[in-house]
Amino acid sequence: MLPIDRCLQALQLLYTARAMAETYDQNRPICKYVHSTSRGHEAIQLAVGLQLQAHDYAAPYYRDESILLGMGFTPYALMLQLLAKRDDYFSGGRTYYAHPSSLRTDMPRMPHQSSATGMQAIPATGMAQGLAYLAQQGLAHHTDPIVLCSLGDGSVTEGEVAEAWQFAALKQLPILYLVQDNEWGISVSADEARSMNAYEYAAGFKGIKRQSIDGSNFVTAYTAVEKAIAYVRRQRAPMVLHARVPLLGHHTSGVRKEWYRSNDDLAQHEQRDPLPQLEAYLRQQGIGNEQLNALAREAQQLVAEHFARAVAAPEPEPETLLLHEFAPTPVVEERGNRSPQNGKKVVMVDAALFAIDEILRQYPEAVFYGQDIGRRLGGVFREAATLAEKYGDTRVFNTAIQEAYLVGSTAGMSAVGLKPIVEIQFADYIWTGINQLVVELSKSCYLSMGKYPVQALIRIPIGAYGGGGPYHSGCIESSILAVRGIKVVYPSNAADMKGLLKAAFLDPNPVVVFEHKGLYWSKVAGTEDAKTIEPDADYILPLGKAATILAAAPEHWQGGNSICIITYGMGVYWAKNAAKRFEGQVEIIDLRTLYPSDDEAVYAAVRRHGKVLVLTEEPTLNSFAESLAGRIGQHCFRYLDAPVAVMGSANLPAIPLNMGLEATMLPNADKVADKIAQLLAE
Repeated sequence: MLPIDRCLQALQLLYTARAMAETYDQNRPICKYVHSTSRGHEAIQLAVGLQLQAHDYAAPYYRDESILLGMGFTPYALMLQLLAKRDDYFSGGRTYYAHPSSLRTDMPRMPHQSSATGMQAIPATGMAQGLAYLAQQGLAHHTDPIVLCSLGDGSVTEGEVAEAWQFAALKQLPILYLVQDNEWGISVSADEARSMNAYEYAAGFKGIKRQSIDGSNFVTAYTAVEKAIAYVRRQRAPMVLHARVPLLGHHTSGVRKEWYRSNDDLAQHEQRDPLPQLEAYLRQQGIGNEQLNALAREAQQLVAEHFARAVAAPEPEPETLLLHEFAPTPVVEERGNRSPQNGKKVVMVDAALFAIDEILRQYPEAVFYGQDIGRRLGGVFREAATLAEKYGDTRVFNTAIQEAYLVGSTAGMSAVGLKPIVEIQFADYIWTGINQLVVELSKSCYLSMGKYPVQALIRIPIGAYGGGGPYHSGCIESSILAVRGIKVVYPSNAADMKGLLKAAFLDPNPVVVFEHKGLYWSKVAGTEDAKTIEPDADYILPLGKAATILAAAPEHWQGGNSICIITYGMGVYWAKNAAKRFEGQVEIIDLRTLYPSDDEAVYAAVRRHGKVLVLTEEPTLNSFAESLAGRIGQHCFRYLDAPVAVMGSANLPAIPLNMGLEATMLPNADKVADKIAQLLAE
């Protein structure tokens, strides 16, 4: 028996949700942006929304408007997002209906949620991972917060859901996975899409408690949710709650149910409508039709008033378009001692190790994880050696081969206040993590209007280093640079490595740091200068500042007999060694950060010399190097004495294992010297 007041509250909200769905359908020209409603799902959603606490976290999905109503959001607040209005609290008119981004202290916190089905499972699990860590370290403000992750049944077939459930089961994280099963994934029926439902699938994840219920009955749903939340909150362990619900509305406003569902199917779903079930229950408890009708009228009137206000609300100002790509960084100037007296030279890999060591020592909210970086190995390049021994297995730990989880979990950990550092073992294996990087991390700050930037430092060893072969040698920075909302760093020496890692860690946005394996120990011929004096612990180098590695003599550039080379990473050393043959005639600019890039330093160098070579290790076709060359041509055209030259690896899909073929494919100092001579002769 539930309290009658709670059932009446739920019924009024159910009437409200139903009136909203009807209003949207009746005003399709006005409600022109794609949206889904919760028709048929209201009972289970209200059961959840009414029971989460303000110190919990939630990751709803795009059909969860009734969860939001249950939490306390008004129809007006939701309608502002529906109509993409200026005052939409969640996104300022930037994203779809029922995609919340909320920092309200009187409701569960909700980071940005994408529309990609199932993608929220990893960030949500990352939130639970972060909450568990805060509790372990005595840093938590509350002792028992949980995370709700809401999923549609179709999304459970996604591989990323499996990664999330695997990690939650392994680490016993405080997360409740609510799976709303209406047996449809747009026009794909359950029997076409899966061999088992989510309840049956969850049986394969040892350590996850599971339950399957009728989610269309509010009383049943409320009781089950109450017990599920209590279990997760008390046991600090994961649970899957599988709720069978009817789909009474359209898949979305753009994909209407009558296009693909039979009358028999629709009629069967109508028989399980949550609304008459809850009305019948209340009548059994002595509530008369007059009171029920009054609640329905109140809901309809409220929805009509709120809809009229939302329609009349102002549109976003065009000048707001560019706001919140990134959150402001606190690191805006170089500080600390780059070359302390009596300092010792270190190789790049040790500079990285020392930087992370100092970060972990100073920031208890920092964690470092990835494949093989735990205490047994300390990274396949020994870039994490001794760190687990110093800081413990809860702060520096191994993960499975789960690039998607590594990347996506940082969004959840950042949302609860952690500062995650993760490592992808080789750049060639980032691709399964790209989904999370693009869909979740890159868009979070922008689509939440700055409420949820993702503070994530993602380290990726990159580049060829002598016989690494096709899956351990690739340079893929252009693929990452094509994604907006991600900063990209590419250091070429030990001092820059340490300073840039510190700045990347303190940056409140996602930062990818590419670390060239061939420069880690300066074992590749001609890379001795990658070793530098180790900067002190306070040294920080802001992102977006290029460095002049080699200056040309004024008499050469004033006489028009010089060139500049714009490069980064291994290209710095190819350029330096080639330039020895052209004393005083070559200026080398090391970009150090590829996005944001120091275009002003580049343009200034080009204007001095009139001839420029953009040098990269990547294949050049459709690359960052070609993009930079295009910008140079656009901004410096009248200063150019020759077309902008671009040089990189051969335009092939992979680097061969054979070292002779590898050398043929890659640039080197001799090839660069030939190009310099050609440009100087033009």
